[in-house]
Amino acid sequence: MAKPADTRTAGRKPVAKATRSAAETEKIRAALAARRDELRAEYDQTLSEITELQRGRLTDSAGDDQADTGTKTLEREQEISLANSIRERITQVERALERLDEGGYGWCERCADPIPVERLAAFPAATLCVKCKQLEERR
Repeated sequence: MAKPADTRTAGRKPVAKATRSAAETEKIRAALAARRDELRAEYDQTLSEITELQRGRLTDSAGDDQADTGTKTLEREQEISLANSIRERITQVERALERLDEGGYGWCERCADPIPVERLAAFPAATLCVKCKQLEERR
C-alpha cells in the first residue's frame, strides 16, 4: 500500500541539509539541556509554591465571602496556568533535543527551509522558520 503524501512538504523539492560538526551539535545540545534543567527547576519551585499557598488557603478560608473566594480561585488558576506554561516550554526544549538527535534541528518542520540562526538564538526550540510562523499566527 502506498504511503500518503506528507502535506507539509508535498510538491516541494527536497532540500539538502547541511551537516553541522560534532562540536557544534554538542554545544547546541548542552545549551538546550541546560535550558531544560533550568525550566525543570523553575517548574518544581512553582509547584512547591502552589502547594504551600494551597495549604495556607485551606486554613485561612474561614469567614470568606464570595468575593474572597472568587479572588482565591482566580489566583489559583493563574498559578496553575503559570506552571502549565513552564511545562509546555520544557516539552518544547525536549522536542528540540529530539530533533537534534534526528538531524532535523534548525530546519522548518513545514517547508524544510533552514531556520535563521538569529531565530534559533532567540528561541532555541523553534520548529518553524519566520515565514511559516507568521503564516501560522495569522490563522
